Amino acid sequence: MIYLNDDNFEEEVVNSDKPVLVDFYADWCGPCKMMGPIIDEIASEAKDIKICKCNVDNAQGLAESYNVMSIPTLILFKNGEVLKRSVGAIPKQSILDMMK
Repeated sequence: MIYLNDDNFEEEVVNSDKPVLVDFYADWCGPCKMMGPIIDEIASEAKDIKICKCNVDNAQGLAESYNVMSIPTLILFKNGEVLKRSVGAIPKQSILDMMK
């Protein structure tokens, strides 16, 4: 699992040669805690997509620049551009569908 911050976001997401799913979360967020194990499981299974987490408390500027108003928010990036987004806790299958 790659944890994102202001220093590595561009390298890991914007300049990535494969799609990147970013989980914007916070440690105090109940729905985020429910999603954590699902995101970890997907990260261990995913081969052709990079899975990253971004703690909004530690990277408020990043969250703001991508209009993350509620958490958890999942954003799928491809070639540095936002492709898809999902707000709130969703089941694993919905995340997998989002990644297609």
